[in-house]
Amino acid sequence: MSTTAAIYVRVSTVRQAEKELSIPDQIRQAEAYCKARGIDVMRVFEERGASATSDRRPVFQKMIEQALRKDQPFDLIVVHSFSRFFRDMFENEFYLRKLKKNRVQVISITQDFKDDTQGEMMRKFANLMDEYSSKENAKHVLRSMKENARQGFWNGGPPPYGYKSVTVAVRGDANKKKLEVEPSEAMIVAKIYSLCEEGAGSGPLGMRSIASWLAGNGHQYRRGRAWSSGLVHTVLTNTAYKGEHYFNRRTFKTKELKDRTEWIRLNTPVIIDGSAFDRVQIQLTARRPTKTPPRELNGPTLLTGRVKCTSGAGMTLRTGKGGRYRYYTCQKHMNEGGCKCARHSVSVPLLDELVLSELESKVLVAERLQAILNEVMKRATSKEVPATSAKILDTERRAIESKLDRLYTDRAEGVLKDTGMFQRKIAEYESQLVEIGRRKDKANRPKSVPTALLRDQNLQRFIAAVNDGLRSENPAFRKALVRHLVDRIDVRTDEICISGSNAALIATLNDPEKQGESSVPSFVQEWWARQDSNLQPDRYERVVASSNANTGERSRTVK
Repeated sequence: MSTTAAIYVRVSTVRQAEKELSIPDQIRQAEAYCKARGIDVMRVFEERGASATSDRRPVFQKMIEQALRKDQPFDLIVVHSFSRFFRDMFENEFYLRKLKKNRVQVISITQDFKDDTQGEMMRKFANLMDEYSSKENAKHVLRSMKENARQGFWNGGPPPYGYKSVTVAVRGDANKKKLEVEPSEAMIVAKIYSLCEEGAGSGPLGMRSIASWLAGNGHQYRRGRAWSSGLVHTVLTNTAYKGEHYFNRRTFKTKELKDRTEWIRLNTPVIIDGSAFDRVQIQLTARRPTKTPPRELNGPTLLTGRVKCTSGAGMTLRTGKGGRYRYYTCQKHMNEGGCKCARHSVSVPLLDELVLSELESKVLVAERLQAILNEVMKRATSKEVPATSAKILDTERRAIESKLDRLYTDRAEGVLKDTGMFQRKIAEYESQLVEIGRRKDKANRPKSVPTALLRDQNLQRFIAAVNDGLRSENPAFRKALVRHLVDRIDVRTDEICISGSNAALIATLNDPEKQGESSVPSFVQEWWARQDSNLQPDRYERVVASSNANTGERSRTVK
């Protein structure tokens, strides 16, 4: 009975596979080896563009599956070298032992090790050297890719949705590419952000709803793939759309997030304005189930998740008379019964109307917004301007990049060895470049609030839009708007205290004709302020004794 074999050939990169240099040569040599020894070749397994550092190789797994069958379709697996089979010693030994149990042997045509103790030792040593070589190559490739990204070039792979990679230069046999906007995809990206912020006439949409909207309107992802909530989430959280793509964020194998000092920023064409991107991130964070329970977002009541009892517990919906009467009731009182609440229930229509009317009459008025904006501008312009100019930072950056270039040149010419000191120096200079980038970003931030926000026309438009939203017939939209303006509602014995932040109140106060102007800074204090923002306190308001002097928190009390 003749010996049968399967030939396994592999190249590590798609570029190698496309050039068809290595695979045909491996097959030719393996077939010649088998023919000279009277071995029948049953099948050739070709793996194109897959690394041998792991077993995540479809063709490899298919070959192993066939090799372990009971009918044993072949006796040998012939490879050009053991590095084609595996470049990880532990994984290599694991699969060799599995195959040996089924009487299948792996043979290298260029590494003829005997089937004895000495041969096994030599094979393990060769595999260990292959693993070391693979790790060294990976380290040098990553270093080159980091330098490529530092120079503003795309390192390959599918570009983010909304972009395409375009060759801008040729250096040797390498095409240098950069990202450019793909107009048709960029329109979909902009629409996704619009649906997340504003919705399609019925309030902001979640990721599943956005995916459904895209499918319902005939939009597909690349290559006819249907949109999913996961793809929508990727689009909504990718910083590339606001001009900041980061290379080297995660470890290749484990996908663990690296320290931020190791990230390399690559500037990309802007598709989404930075302020709009940041607003969406705040919205996504607020809707995250680990932060905000879904019942607070999707529940039937307007103020769910915002109303608190004097016991500190939240207040939830309770009904009476078959649903004719609806109340906000202390959860602790409902669940435990013995809670000593000062006022454990309040009518849902009464509290809803009270909150809406107070927002309309005491908060959404031009005089109050004008006073808040004046205070915002005063605080913003009083911020200390960084002393280091962008010009000086650019000079520092060029000096460090010059030092890095000299180190790499000396290493390539053999003047320096790849020692621990060399690596530490490289890491030190790269860390300094990251710090300079951070300082430059900080220096370039706007130091004031645009005066366009103070236009009376802008204030009146904003007030009218919000008031219309508060009285909208769409409950989801009304709820989203109230959640944006109100942080907490404390129900006490004879008073109801409502609080919210200035940043949330006027974050969208931008001239629609001038999109892209800076939004209100987030350091603004609460909008229920004392006399500094309240022009004339009326008989319904007084300072709450529990105000936190350290945080500057303010509240409004309604009797």
